[in-house]
Amino acid sequence: MADDDTASLQNNPHDFGKLLHGCNHYRRRCKIRAPCCNQIFFCRHCHNESTSGLTNPKERHEIVRHDVKQVICAICNTEQQVAQISKEQFHCNDCGICRVGGGTKFFHCQKCGSCYDVTLRDNHACVENSTKNHCPICYEFLFDSIKGATIMNCGHTMHMDCYKEMISQNQYRCPICSKSVCRMSRTWQRLEHEIEATAMPEEYRYEIPILCNDCNNTSKASFHIIGHKCNHCKSYNTRRIGTVTNSLERQI
Repeated sequence: MADDDTASLQNNPHDFGKLLHGCNHYRRRCKIRAPCCNQIFFCRHCHNESTSGLTNPKERHEIVRHDVKQVICAICNTEQQVAQISKEQFHCNDCGICRVGGGTKFFHCQKCGSCYDVTLRDNHACVENSTKNHCPICYEFLFDSIKGATIMNCGHTMHMDCYKEMISQNQYRCPICSKSVCRMSRTWQRLEHEIEATAMPEEYRYEIPILCNDCNNTSKASFHIIGHKCNHCKSYNTRRIGTVTNSLERQI
């Protein structure tokens, strides 16, 4: 298989050295010359990471991506003016920046203020300028991140990789608003069965006030060590908002 891949790259000159060059941010065959300091880096992120660590605060700076005029080929080291754009790279006029992944695979949501995968068109909850924030997991700024992002049911956005890692850790609440990030009906049914099969001792059979994280309504629920069900939307994504102090309420 490796030999076949090598032969394919050799047969197509446009693929020569493809995926063999680049940095942790991009796999590409050219570098940029930063007009601000005249240094060479694989990308603007590499430049910003390097200059942000300078010991002299006055020398710290970030590159203005639109000012980059010169690129250096990573294959032959030829320096030339910025020219041909990769087919997988596209410019979004509404975002004001270039993105990777192919223009036909993304759309710009005017309310959210960013580009998303076309599968999310008319299929997501909008939150104004939702990507003009940091990922709640890794805290990288989302708007100009090169990592793929996803929108949760509540409308908040995070990196897709961070979302998958969160789900793998059995965490199903949005780190920002605590709403359920996906459909939880099967999980609620399982909890229902577990609660029915686990009777609480007599001294713990009382009601407590709860707040539902999903519908934001308050109600009362029978205390149980496993969970408390919202009387409005039937969600178990709830939190206890008070204690029972009256002995009469304990007997109800």
